[in-house]
This record gives sequence, structure tokens and C-alpha cells, in this order.
Amino acid sequence: MRLIQKISHWFDERLQLSTPIRETMAHPVPRQTASWAYVFGSAALTVFGLQVVTGILLALLYVPSAGEAWNSLQVLNHQIALGWFIRALHGWGSNFMVAIVLIHMAQVFLFGAYKFPRELTWIVGVLLLLMTLGMAFTGQVLRFDQDAYWGLGIGASISSRIPVLGPWIVNLLLGGPIIAGATLSRFFALHVFVVPGSLIAFVGLHLLLVLKLGINEWPMPGRIVRRATYLQEYHELTRKDGIPFVPGAVTKDLFFSGFILLSIAVCAVYFGPFGPSGQPDPTIIQTVPRPDYFFLWLYAVLSLLPPSMETPALLIGPVIALAVLLALPFVSGEGEKSWKRRPIAVLTILLAAVALGTLTHLAGNAPWSPVMDAWSAEPIPAQYLKSRTALERQGALVFQAKQCHNCHALGGVGGQRGPELDRIAVELARDQLIRQVIQGGGNMPAYGKNLSPAETTALVAFLETVYPAGQAPARDPSRSVEFRSSQ
Repeated sequence: MRLIQKISHWFDERLQLSTPIRETMAHPVPRQTASWAYVFGSAALTVFGLQVVTGILLALLYVPSAGEAWNSLQVLNHQIALGWFIRALHGWGSNFMVAIVLIHMAQVFLFGAYKFPRELTWIVGVLLLLMTLGMAFTGQVLRFDQDAYWGLGIGASISSRIPVLGPWIVNLLLGGPIIAGATLSRFFALHVFVVPGSLIAFVGLHLLLVLKLGINEWPMPGRIVRRATYLQEYHELTRKDGIPFVPGAVTKDLFFSGFILLSIAVCAVYFGPFGPSGQPDPTIIQTVPRPDYFFLWLYAVLSLLPPSMETPALLIGPVIALAVLLALPFVSGEGEKSWKRRPIAVLTILLAAVALGTLTHLAGNAPWSPVMDAWSAEPIPAQYLKSRTALERQGALVFQAKQCHNCHALGGVGGQRGPELDRIAVELARDQLIRQVIQGGGNMPAYGKNLSPAETTALVAFLETVYPAGQAPARDPSRSVEFRSSQ
């Protein structure tokens, strides 16, 4: 014991940590705050620690390569001792962390803990929620199975619709215009370094704000928040009816965090790890991709909305929601905290819970768009095959075999996800058609790695013949310039 004391004293003389630790442990909190309603923040921090530890173990063996990522997860699942268990802990820990953070945010909202002087604490909490969702999405991409590939394609499609910055964001995320080898390296860096580093920094700031401003008192009806008097009233409350954080409040936090860790371990053992499912292949037609649980509501929205409403919903909806969350403490920074006297707050939480629950349930049966049997059920209309050269007919076969008919209609026949192609040769010149097929864009995935040069040439030759009678096809401006210069 003397040796341990000497070593502790030696470190404390140099690090000067004993005083801040003692002050944190003795930090006074209102007595009623030491309740089960205030345990979710500590639980979220505990699960984040689990994610860091299991993430480091997985990163030792994971290969962030488009050709090896899927195989490395198979090795972890079947060849490394307890590799499947570490993956399962990490996957279920992600689910639990998202759920706990959402519950914590709802509890803070209902208890009015975003009001003065905790506005910045709320804003940092909103940013932590966004980064938690970012961790979940980037982790799903790293599985790089069929669901992850399509999920990444949808994410890139959403990003590409952002005005001005869309193409730049897509190139930043994918490492180019298409999903390729650089894509997994980007998402590996985001998932392992960028997002966790940001989370650690904001968690530190969040804890500092909690220590400096105190834990929110129990919201009693009639206890009004006024900027001029709140701080004095809060300090008077902690002086008269306060208890030290340790051991007064930390006991319930430790018990609940232990229960959450045990629940994660039970789910990991019973349900096992998430995937990976089949290897990514955008040409497989028997696919019904589903995102992970916490994004199912978004999948349902995208599946059930009319295509014309997708872009407004994706670009305007999140901006409005984020603006409301960030503006909340400034618009409603004073007044009543108790949910018993804030019926609008209670109704808001109930509506949000019902909406998320309903959409998540509907996602189990929501149709995947595009319809993946369109190519076999709807042949290309005969008028697009008459008087065509052998190369153009070969392009029609490529169009059919590569499931272009899933998304695009010809003559009113085919999928409705993408634009109809009856005027495609009028709107796009040859080079533009080639670039669209290879690189994709908008809702369309990139087919550069799924078509040979001969197939691309044939497909574009066929598309160049698709234009209404009486209209001339589009001309390539660059070729026109070359022709004039040669004259």
C-alpha cells in the first residue's frame, strides 16, 4: 500500500489531477436529480467507450479495400476466435448507442434542460446526436455487402442533390465519381478517425459544460426559469438540498450502465453479428436491401414518397428539423420546465415517437424501388428495334440484361424511378451519355465497373437512336468545334 501511495503521489505531483478529480466527485447535484431519469447520459458515454474498444480490436484485422473488406469480415466471423462476438458487440453497441442518445435527447427536452443557462449544452448534444448517426452510417458502409452498397448509393444520391456543393461532397465521400476502391478508404478514415475524434472532443466539451453549469434540477411545476435569478436559485438549491455526485448520484448511473452492457452482450450472443450479406453487385436483380434499424424510417420515407417529392423532402426536411433543434433554447430559453405544464412538448415527443415507430414498421413491407423484375416483365417496344444496326441491337440487349429497364421507361413501358428515355438522344450527346452510364449521377448508380468497354459502346449506340420522329439528336459541342477548326 505504501508503494502504491508513493507511486500515486509521484504522478500527482507532476499531473496535478487529484484536485480536479476530487472536485468532480464532490460536485453537488440536487437530491431529486439522483434518479433513474438521469442515467441515460452516463449510459451513452459507457456504450461509446465499448464502441471505441471493440472498434480498435476490429480495425486490427479489417481490410478497407473493395476487394478484401467482405472477405476480412468472413474471416472475423468464422476463423478468428471470438471474432464474431467482437463484431456482434460492436454492431449491437451501435444500435443501443443510437437508441440511448435519442432517449436522452427526449428526456432533456421534456425536462426543459435546454433552457438558460444550458443552451450550449443542448447545441453540443444535437451535434453529438448527428455524429452518432454518422458513426452508425459509416459503420454500415464498412460491411460492404449488398445492403451497404445500395445504402451508400442512396447516401451519395442524397448528397448529390445538395445545390452547388453536391458534386463536391460526393467526390469527397466516394473518392471519385463512382463507388470504387478509394470509397472504403474514405469511410474507414471517417469511421475510425474523424467521427470518433470529433465525438471525443464534443463529449469532453459536453461534460465540462455539465460540470460548470450543474445537472438540471428536477422540473417541479411552478418553478420558473428566469435569466436574472436562475443561477442564484440553482446554487441555493444545491446548497440546501444537494448531494455529492459520488456516491449520491453515480450509483444509479453505474448500475444502469452495467445493465446496458449486459444487454448488449446478451444480444450479441443470441442474435450474433450483422452480416455481411451477399457481396455487393448492382446488377443482381434478386435484392431487397434494407438499412440498419435506426435508418429504416428514412428507407420507408424514400420508398413511399412519390419520386417528385424525394428531393424537396430530403433537402428541406432535415434543414428545418436541424434549425428547429438549434434554435429551441434561444426561442424557449425561459419559463416552465415541468412537462406537466408543457403539453406541446409532450405532444411533440409522442408524435415523433409514433411517426418513427410507424415508419420503421412500414419499412418491413415498403416496396424497394426500382421494381427489380421490370427488365424481364416488360420488353423493349418493337419500334425501338426496327432498322437498327447489329451494334445498336446489341446495345438493346445490354439495356435489357443490365436491368436499365428497372428504372427507365421506353414508350411508357418500364420502371418509373428514373426519367423516361424517349428523348434521351435529344437531351444528351454521345460523350454525355457515356459519362452518365460510367459515372452515374442523381439516382443512377455508376456502372463503370459493371460494363465492359464493348458493352458501353453498344449501349450508347442504342441510346443515340432513341429520340422522337422529326427531331434531330443532340450534337457534341466539342466535336463541332473540332470540325470547324479542321476546316
